[in-house]
Amino acid sequence: MRLHRLIAILLLIESRGQVKAKELAEALETSPRTIFRDIDTLCEAGVPITTTTGPNGGIRLMEGYSAHLYNLQSEDAVNLYLSGIGMYSGSADTSQQLKQTLLKLENTLPKEYQHDFKVARERFLFDETPWWGERPTPKCLEQLRKSLWQLRRIQISYRKVNSHEASSKENVLPYGLVLKDMQWYLVAWSEQSEKLKTYKCERIASVELSDKSFAIPPEFNLEEYWIHSVDQFIKTKKETEMYPVLMKISKGKEALLKRFDVLEKLDQGDDIKVKVNMHGFELACTEVMHILWDAEILEPGELRNFIKDRFLRSVEIYFN
Repeated sequence: MRLHRLIAILLLIESRGQVKAKELAEALETSPRTIFRDIDTLCEAGVPITTTTGPNGGIRLMEGYSAHLYNLQSEDAVNLYLSGIGMYSGSADTSQQLKQTLLKLENTLPKEYQHDFKVARERFLFDETPWWGERPTPKCLEQLRKSLWQLRRIQISYRKVNSHEASSKENVLPYGLVLKDMQWYLVAWSEQSEKLKTYKCERIASVELSDKSFAIPPEFNLEEYWIHSVDQFIKTKKETEMYPVLMKISKGKEALLKRFDVLEKLDQGDDIKVKVNMHGFELACTEVMHILWDAEILEPGELRNFIKDRFLRSVEIYFN
């Protein structure tokens, strides 16, 4: 978001006194040309920024001028960053913290940007709650975030998937939190297993923070780990949970295939025969109910029989 970048440029210039365009570009993961365009925008808004060339040159604020962003504390900066990349915990406390941060920011920005904040607040609203009931928020999310920010060792009580047994306790070193498809995951080093593991936060029943700190290895990169982890998860699922389903769909209905792992596709006149992996019989029974009006299940026979039985029972209920 450009507004986040403009704020970051002001913060970096004011905190360092003077900084080169290349350094700003590297810090904000953009190009020097974009940085200079942003500098022009800030100047047009009345922020007196000067630039000098040469080995000792750089970008700085005019002497005696302050952008007055000192009211933003480190926690405010974190809230802005998390909201900027779409990470929102859904808790009332975090929501209130974000509102307070934005209020501080709105009060310290030039008037031109205060208007933008007012318009955005009036015209855009993000509502993540489902229509019925409430989306469960991991109850230990704030504790996990605190342990991660302070790099403190923790002990978690973790319930494995589909397990009715009591939660097991693990001592872990939190390396990162990831939000994927509105689900939170903790990436942590397990002292018991002596390896990096991914934990689904909604299965963490409790978190105990210790006084012991630790250091994340400098070679660890959260994004690289996550991408590799997701690739391995998908590969393992494909190899170990294979349940091929052959179905026929009409041309023009190909969009429904986006929800499946397509193994093979064959055009036949006005229809398309396609084989997809539904990973297991129980999952397939759920999935096919979403596409019955747009597709005909051809194989396997047990899945066709399941659909037939469901319709026969419906006929008995509604036509007798």
